[in-house]
Amino acid sequence: MRYALIGCGRISPNHIEAAKNNNLNFVAMCDIIPEVMKEKSERFELEAVRRYTDYHELLEQEKPELVAIATESGKHAAIALDCIAAGCHVIIEKPIALSIADADEIIRAGREAEAVVCANHQNRFNKSVQYIRKALEAGRFGRLSHGAAHVRWNRGKGYYQQAPWRGTWEQDGGCLMNQCIHNIDLLRWMMGDEIEEVMAYTDQLQHPYLEAEDLGMALVKFSNGAYGLIEGTTNVYPKNLEETLYIFGEKGTVKAGGTSDNIIEEWRFADELDDPETVKMQFSENPPNIYGFGHTPLYADVIEAIKTGRPPLVDAEAGKRALELVLAIYLSAAEHRPVRLPLENCSTLDFTGRFEQ
Repeated sequence: MRYALIGCGRISPNHIEAAKNNNLNFVAMCDIIPEVMKEKSERFELEAVRRYTDYHELLEQEKPELVAIATESGKHAAIALDCIAAGCHVIIEKPIALSIADADEIIRAGREAEAVVCANHQNRFNKSVQYIRKALEAGRFGRLSHGAAHVRWNRGKGYYQQAPWRGTWEQDGGCLMNQCIHNIDLLRWMMGDEIEEVMAYTDQLQHPYLEAEDLGMALVKFSNGAYGLIEGTTNVYPKNLEETLYIFGEKGTVKAGGTSDNIIEEWRFADELDDPETVKMQFSENPPNIYGFGHTPLYADVIEAIKTGRPPLVDAEAGKRALELVLAIYLSAAEHRPVRLPLENCSTLDFTGRFEQ
């Protein structure tokens, strides 16, 4: 399967490794900075992979079947639509887009073209998360009470200086959209997906050189009667502390922690079908960084979806749901009111100037 990567920045090594691990025919890469491509080409021994600075030219010349999009967030939608129009299946790094309208357009275009469109929420493929999901689908929790997603990380000025688009409303958003959206996706997925209402606060406390938030807290009311708590920040001193996901039900309690929800730290069920210590040992991983090991199985799922015609596990609709929840948090915080879902016609650009003094 002919594969191309558009965007060779911070997350690109995970895509490169996933493509290699799945034996894709890696034909081309694209980035507007040639030196970035050269470094990746040398590091990963990709000298035979052709390099482009214009993705339109790549699509025309190489005609890839599968394209991964790992550029700045604000360009995801336009590139994805061009790739779909060129006959490609796509893997879109999170977030799938920065507006509801763009997400809807990606969904529509994908359906019309019968393209596989995957939102790159790779933490769904963590061994820990997969086992929690299996317990949930088996009904082991009973009635869900509430869940909580915490991302307590650190990002300093050097991180934002590496790429000026970070922290801007036009190309990114703040900590909730960039750093926390993976855990927000997991919380929504686990707690039933459908949401009635969101109440939230966001603020910018330690990063005055950004446009967007460095702290966000929200309360979510799910349609099934359960509740969710979200806490996301890049203000933790002096380095990343944790990313944790809690699920509480009438018959079960689970906590996933570690760098990216990759370690099961609590496993308690009334049915006692499995030994908690064994579960903790068998379904926990220790990845080298916050991105975990999920890209390789996500790619494998997309490849199988392309071959069989089924939807991918994390489809474009899933990507929109994660985006929608972040935008609902932004809207609630900006307008100091509860926000009901579904959300319509909302974009990060709607919050331009939010934290200007």
